Amino acid sequence: MLHLPKKMLYALEAVVDIAFNARPDPVQSKEITQRQGIPQRYLEQVMQQLVHAGILKGVRGPRGGYRLARERRRITAGDVIRVISAAEEEGDSQIFTSDIGREVVGPLWEEAQASMLAQLDSVTLEDLCRRANANCGDEVSKPTATFDI
Repeated sequence: MLHLPKKMLYALEAVVDIAFNARPDPVQSKEITQRQGIPQRYLEQVMQQLVHAGILKGVRGPRGGYRLARERRRITAGDVIRVISAAEEEGDSQIFTSDIGREVVGPLWEEAQASMLAQLDSVTLEDLCRRANANCGDEVSKPTATFDI
């Protein structure tokens, strides 16, 4: 079964969490970790990649965190996946070493990826927030104020 790497899924989950919860304050990474169960080591890496790519904005300070760099309806699931995919592919060398791999399997895999990205490009964060609201309700909403010291 074709699946996305965990890092890509975590990135998409974190961005949807931010889109759903970043009003009026930015969302802190510790809140995302608590709500979504995403390991902190993955989260910090993907958040920095998404800030660098212009998907998120980092907000500094004691009430800092992350917010979307553009409107929810202007960011697609495909945008998020491409950022993480590009970062993952930087270290990859040529996977296929045979003629069949390069000439047959490689192009097939590229077609499958293009199809999947086209589907992901048709889904905006606005769409995913609507799904979250309909299917998850209060389970994904921002917790009430905490007084951590």
